[in-house]
Amino acid sequence: MIAARGVAAWRDAMRIVMIAPPWYGVPPQGYGGIEAMLAELVAGLSRRGHDITLIGAGPAGTPAHFLTTYDLPPSERVGESMPEVLHAAKAYTMALDIEADIVHDHSLAGPLTAAARPVPTVVTCHGPVNGELGEYYRTLGVAVSVVGISESQRRIAPDLNWAGVIHNAVETASFPFREHKDDWVLWLGRFNEDKGAHLAIDVARAAGRRILLAGKLTEPLEHAYFERKIKPRLGPDAEYLGEADTARKRELLAAARCLLFPILWEEPFGMVMIEAMACGTPVVALGRGAVPEVVVDGVTGFVRDRAEELPEAVEAAGALDPHACRSHVAGNFDVEVMTTGYEGVYRRVIATLDEPAGGTRDLVLPVT
Repeated sequence: MIAARGVAAWRDAMRIVMIAPPWYGVPPQGYGGIEAMLAELVAGLSRRGHDITLIGAGPAGTPAHFLTTYDLPPSERVGESMPEVLHAAKAYTMALDIEADIVHDHSLAGPLTAAARPVPTVVTCHGPVNGELGEYYRTLGVAVSVVGISESQRRIAPDLNWAGVIHNAVETASFPFREHKDDWVLWLGRFNEDKGAHLAIDVARAAGRRILLAGKLTEPLEHAYFERKIKPRLGPDAEYLGEADTARKRELLAAARCLLFPILWEEPFGMVMIEAMACGTPVVALGRGAVPEVVVDGVTGFVRDRAEELPEAVEAAGALDPHACRSHVAGNFDVEVMTTGYEGVYRRVIATLDEPAGGTRDLVLPVT
């Protein structure tokens, strides 16, 4: 049964149960920012000797011990409640048979089971906390220790039981570096209006640059947005490529003059920005959400307040140093940096078990 070992045993290696969302495999074959981050974290922790059990959907794809809740991820059912709830129930039952020091949950419904465990639960908040998701974590209280993925995200709900802020990361060396770029620009993401693909087309056209678009287009709302705002804008200078798999995504990111990231919401992070910079490709973005934390204005891209300023930035991006983009990611957003951050959070959270017994874990953790 899941149980703690005490402080002395975890000073070096920890036994960690990692719970993924159910929608995509880990790592994902195409779209799946959370799953990509999770695969990198599992790999980083495994290299450091920690004992990881990953509970997720689909086949095994990481060095962790793997338990699956769905033989095939129910990707076509994204947005439905039952796959998430069933996944959480299965994950809870599976975890009962694992001796562990801590549970790290990345799913939505899974944290509901945290209070029933004898070991602490860390939850990485992958979504916006200015609405129902924030109220959800607020209601769970000290049953979960929440990790933010950006300072901008944490500022929205400073009263949550934050255990720290740790930026998402990539294995920098796994991304192809290319110094000399093609003359087209790239938009890569999910076809949701807040992601600004329509705006990216307008910006590229105003800059006189061809744009390639690649992204997830599966859900009804995505199709509706595509039909309404993307399809009418397509033409010889604006081409939709479909959803790019892992290899194709890297090719596109490495070749592009710049990545356009004209988001229209307070995005908590944005993995594609660090993926682009890891390839030596600058990012031209609107300064919403975590963008100013990720892109160094004038060095690894350009951050602007208004869409009207972006076409000029697209042209200026060609003069930026690709090596500076790559170095920025290696120093700040590499998987080793993220792994160190999570190790620190785990150890601080586990240390609460060494406190005198006699009540619930009524603790507000120090934030890093």
